[in-house]
Amino acid sequence: MKKIKIIIIFLVLFFGVGFNVVKAETVSPDAISGDATSLNASSTEAAITDATAANVANKPKTAEANVLKILDQKETIRENGSKSVQQNLELGILTGPLKGQTEVYTGISGLDIVSSNVYKVNDKVLVTYNRDETGSYVFYVTDYVRTNSLFWLTIFFIIVVLSVGGKKGLLALFSLVISFFVIIKILVPLVFAGYDPLLVGVVISFLILFALIYLTEGWNKKAHISVLSIIISLIVTAGLALLFGYFSRLSGTSNEEVVFLIDAIKIPINFHNLLLAAIIIGTLGVLDDVVVGQVESVEQIRSANSNLNDTQVFGMAMNIGRAHLGAIINTLFLAYVSAALPLILLFSIHQEPFLTVSQVINNEDIATEIVRTLVGVISLCLSAPIATVLAVKYLKIKK
Repeated sequence: MKKIKIIIIFLVLFFGVGFNVVKAETVSPDAISGDATSLNASSTEAAITDATAANVANKPKTAEANVLKILDQKETIRENGSKSVQQNLELGILTGPLKGQTEVYTGISGLDIVSSNVYKVNDKVLVTYNRDETGSYVFYVTDYVRTNSLFWLTIFFIIVVLSVGGKKGLLALFSLVISFFVIIKILVPLVFAGYDPLLVGVVISFLILFALIYLTEGWNKKAHISVLSIIISLIVTAGLALLFGYFSRLSGTSNEEVVFLIDAIKIPINFHNLLLAAIIIGTLGVLDDVVVGQVESVEQIRSANSNLNDTQVFGMAMNIGRAHLGAIINTLFLAYVSAALPLILLFSIHQEPFLTVSQVINNEDIATEIVRTLVGVISLCLSAPIATVLAVKYLKIKK
């Protein structure tokens, strides 16, 4: 297809040039006027093309660098007693077209940068750079290079999972990779292609579900019951998210990341439905934990005493499920609270826009997290009896 397009463009240019040459042989005022208009249009188009090329050429580039020397350092004490540190650094570029060069980052200015890092010699940092009006490169240190530490943490994570989980741990890691692949390579392109994020999110949830259950549990009756239970629970989650997302008037655009996304994309995205999809996908992980645990509990209870009737098995399995639910609900709550600690501190100082409880609850960021948490917990609580009923009814142990 690309070759065909190139050929078509070549033919158009060829015949266009030939046509203009033929017209130029018969000199007339109209022809001269037409050629002048064509020349002006071509010049304008060429100017736009040159400007676009210049913008592309001057697009900020990223590289890794090593801090060679602290050239200067300025410390400022703020009114609240906290300290701000700014630095001028000599950098050795490690990657990219400028690899091997020594450059200078000028970080000392009159601005107060809240999130500025304090760098030491031999620290590896990320830098962005582009050309200024004079054509010289200007460098900005954006953050530390954390690749190595994250790499070794990942290796340690894999070793622990494999040591404790064995074959199931390996299958769990494989399903994790598949889940990540499905989200990055299927969900993201479909959303950017203009498909409804909620519909895409539901379909992706089912794909992840199949990968999670069948890879870790195998193709058997327990896995089938788990899948059916989670599908029912996901339908409940989707219904609750739709209902309370609508009545709470959640737009899905309150996060800072969404603002950057709106500026970066060229197609409209339904951010309300994107938020609902995020709630559904986020709930899937804990649903898997509870449901598989309940199905396994029923099987173990029946194996231990095959003389128990369905009502007794259900009651014993639910006792296990309630203990499990209590731990998971606390885990969810603490996970959200720990992620929102700076926000909680902001509430405690009673500054605008968080002067009253009403202002706090009605803030969309807070309301979104409340809906996300409570919908997830409700779905979690309902998934336990759903899975237990199905397991008791269909999972029988032969005497």
